[in-house]
Amino acid sequence: MSTLKGLVSLLLLTLNTLFWAVPLIALTLLKLVTPGRPLRRRVLTGLNAIARWWLDINLWWMRHWLSPRLDLELPDGLSRDDWWLVLSNHRSWTDIFVLLLVLHRRIPMPHFFVKRQLIWIPVVGLAFWALEFPMLRRLTREQRERHPHLARRDREATERMCRHARERPIAIYNFVEGTRFTPAKHAARQSPYRHLLPPRAGGIAQVVGLLGDRLGGILDVTLSYDTPAPHFWRFLCGQEGVIHLRARHLPVPDWMRAGDYHQDPNYKERFHSWLNALWQAKDAALDSR
Repeated sequence: MSTLKGLVSLLLLTLNTLFWAVPLIALTLLKLVTPGRPLRRRVLTGLNAIARWWLDINLWWMRHWLSPRLDLELPDGLSRDDWWLVLSNHRSWTDIFVLLLVLHRRIPMPHFFVKRQLIWIPVVGLAFWALEFPMLRRLTREQRERHPHLARRDREATERMCRHARERPIAIYNFVEGTRFTPAKHAARQSPYRHLLPPRAGGIAQVVGLLGDRLGGILDVTLSYDTPAPHFWRFLCGQEGVIHLRARHLPVPDWMRAGDYHQDPNYKERFHSWLNALWQAKDAALDSR
């Protein structure tokens, strides 16, 4: 029975995606030939409306068909009229839909940092590109040192998003570990944390530097699952255990708005210390469950 439920869920997700693919492709082509940022901004408004409807429909059937068991703790003061930076640990593809189930329409439209390889996913990859999500290569330190031009392109993608983000409130989501947690990755990275991978600071430091005067705050989200190894297919089958989400609102420190992560080594060290302390607290919270 659970397998049948998962197949129906997969069908609903696919049909909703294919339905909105038609206007998505049409507006993307229009955006390509539209001259000037003011006119393209109008097309982008239409693309955001398509993404919002796609989300609304998916989240509606997920709530009523899958009835996920969510244990939530949210701060007061969430608003769709402010800019937000959302930081979260990453356990499963399910995380994305859990975050959206909880935060969609409480804060503005989401923009995710996504891996560049995802551009090849039919329809979804096109949507990431059309909606101007920063598509990053997730380079290792060695790769950045050997190919600095690739790291520079990632920074330029983030800069474009932040520059355009000043036009309207958005919520920028970042899974700071860069990938989903697994025991193998935990061992390979020699993580100092029990339940987390080491966080990466560069992307969020750039966002704070470019949008710090706009940000209403940082949402620090901690996700955990009663199931030891959560899986998106189990979620689609309605078989995932209780999912715990704890979010807290952190103000953006004044020192964080004024530095340059890529040019100032003292600022870079201070930013790393701040993020590592955040991750230590998150790991301790996960340890206490």
